[in-house]
Amino acid sequence: MKKKFGVLLLSFILVFSLASIVGAQEVKKEDTFTYVTIGNQNTLDPHFSYDTGSAEIIYNVYENLIAYQGETVTEFVPLLATEVPSEDNGLIKDDGTTYVFPIREGVEFSNGNPLTPEDVKYSILRGMINDRSGGPIWMLYEPLLGLGSLQGLVTEVIGEDVSPADLSAEQSAEVFAELEKVVEVDGNNVVFHLQEGPYPPFLNILAQGASWGSIIDKEWSIEQGAWDGSPETIADYYDPAKENDPLYAKMMGTGPFMLTEWVNGDHVYLKRNDNYWRKPANFKTVVFKNIDEFSTRKLLLQRGDADMVYVPNQFLSQVEEMDGVTVTKGIPAQQNLSGIMNWEIAIKGNDSVGSGQLDGKGIPSKFFADKDVRMGFINAFNFKAFIEDVRLGNAYQSGGPIVRPLLGTSPDQPVYHQDLEAAEEHFKKAFGGEVWEKGFQLTLLYNTGNTARQAACDILKTYVEGINPKFKIDVRGVQWSSFLDTLLQGKFTIGFIGWLGDFPDPHNWVTPYLASDGTFGGWKGEAYAEWATEHTDPLIAEGIKTVNPKDREEIYKELQTLALEEGTDLWMDQPTGHNVRRDWVKGWYPNAMRPGLDAYILDKK
Repeated sequence: MKKKFGVLLLSFILVFSLASIVGAQEVKKEDTFTYVTIGNQNTLDPHFSYDTGSAEIIYNVYENLIAYQGETVTEFVPLLATEVPSEDNGLIKDDGTTYVFPIREGVEFSNGNPLTPEDVKYSILRGMINDRSGGPIWMLYEPLLGLGSLQGLVTEVIGEDVSPADLSAEQSAEVFAELEKVVEVDGNNVVFHLQEGPYPPFLNILAQGASWGSIIDKEWSIEQGAWDGSPETIADYYDPAKENDPLYAKMMGTGPFMLTEWVNGDHVYLKRNDNYWRKPANFKTVVFKNIDEFSTRKLLLQRGDADMVYVPNQFLSQVEEMDGVTVTKGIPAQQNLSGIMNWEIAIKGNDSVGSGQLDGKGIPSKFFADKDVRMGFINAFNFKAFIEDVRLGNAYQSGGPIVRPLLGTSPDQPVYHQDLEAAEEHFKKAFGGEVWEKGFQLTLLYNTGNTARQAACDILKTYVEGINPKFKIDVRGVQWSSFLDTLLQGKFTIGFIGWLGDFPDPHNWVTPYLASDGTFGGWKGEAYAEWATEHTDPLIAEGIKTVNPKDREEIYKELQTLALEEGTDLWMDQPTGHNVRRDWVKGWYPNAMRPGLDAYILDKK
C-alpha cells in the first residue's frame, strides 16, 4: 500500500509540475497584442511622417491602393484598389505614363464615411500641397511631375522664385491646375498621369508601407482643419509646423485598427475596427509600448506581458534560449546605418558646436565641408569593431549609400577601413593645419535606447580623441523626436541615422543621401547643395530616366564610387534583421518594406 501510495504521489507531483510549466506558457490576453519597442513617434499624419516610429502606427490604421504580396518587394496585391495596374490588364498604358486604379466599393472609413475616388484624389493632392520641409512628398512629385517639390512647381508655373507660402489666390489656382493634371477621377477609377515619362518604381511608391500613399477621409480631414480642397488656398496649407498640423495627433483610416490614445514617448493604443471591410483583426487592442531600457523589455517578454519586443543585436543571446520565445534571424533588410556629416551646421542656439568657431572650444559652421576633416573622421572609425562587436557579425559593411543587392552594389565593392595614420594626415591638412594646431570640441547626439547608434558615437569619440589630445567630443543621448528635430533643423554635427527603403530601387538610396535636395542631403546646407548640384544631381536624374538595366547599373556604380571616394558621409553598414516574439504569436512573416509591426496578420490562438 505504501509503495502504491508513493507511486501515486510521484505521479501527482509530476503532473502538477508539468501543469505548472504549461501554465507558465499559456497565452496572456488573447485579445490584446503588446509590442514593446524604443523611441517614440514624430507624428500621426501620413503626409508628414517620414520615420519608422510614426510609420508603423500609420501602417495599422491607414491603407494604400495596393500592398506587397507576402515577403516579396516586387509583387503586389490589390488593397483599396481592386486591381494592380499592369500592361497586361490594360491599366498601365501610354508607354508607361498612365496608371489606372479601379477603387474598391463598399469600403468605409472607421467613422462610417464611404471611401470614394474623391478621397483618393484628395489624399494625393493634400500631400503634394502640404509638402513639408524634409518630408517624403518628393516621391510623389518626382514620378508625376519630374520635380522635387511644390517649390519647384511654383517656380516653373509662376516663372519667378515665389514661395508657395506667399502665393496669391490667383497664382495658387494656376499651380493647382498643374497638380490636377497628374491625378484625376474617371468614374470609379483614379488615374495618374506621369508628366515626364515612365518611372519604373511608381507602384512601389504607392504600396502599403509608404505612408505618403495612405488614403485619408476628405470630409473628416477638412473638418479637422486640413486643406479645404480649394485651388486658391495652397499658401495656407504649405509646409505646416508639426504641432500645428491638424492631423498631427488624429487619425481616420480604412484600416483594421483605430487610434484610441497616443501618449508620445510612452504608448500608443489602437482598438479593432469592427466595421473593417475585410475580416476583422484577431485583436481587440494593440499596444505599442515605448521603453528604452532593454532589461525592462526583456523582463516583459520573459513574463509574457509583451508579445513582441525590440532586441538590439548585442542582446540577442539573452533571448535566444528563453523558454517560450521565438527568434528569427538573418532577415533580408532594405536598411542601412550611416554617419551623416553636416557640411553647413546651423550655429545659432546650437550647443553641439561649442563656441561655433575653430578656436579649440568649438567648430565652425562649415567644419565638415572640408574633405580632410571628413576623411579624418572616416579613417578614425573602427568599422571592424562595430560590425563584429556591436552587430555581432549580422551586417554587411557599406560601400556607399546603396544597399545590396540593388543595382550599383556587389559583394566585393570597396569599403572603408580604419587607418589611424591616414586619419592623422588628413586632420593635419584640414583648414590649412588649423584643426591640428587648435583642436576642436563638438557634440554627437544619438536617440536614447538605440544602442548601435550610441556605440557608433562612442567608437568615433574614442579613436578621434586618441589622435590628438586637443580633439574633444561629447556624446549625449536624447529622445527620438528631439534627435530628429535637431537633424531637420541642421543643428547636428555628425548624425548616426538609418535609412529604411521607401521602395526597393537604387534611386531611393542615392536621392536621400546624395541629392542636393534629398532628405539627408537637404539637411546639410548650401555648402553641400553646391557640391551635389554639380557632381551627383545630374547622375541621379540620368539614373531614374534610364530604362536599360545595364546602363542604369553603370550610373549607380559611379554614384556609389563617388560617395565613397569623396567621403560625403561616413558609410557604415547594412544590418540583417531579426524578430523576437513569444511562441504563441502566429502568422508573422518578414517584409523589407514594412516599417514595423503589422498586427493584422497576427494571431495568438
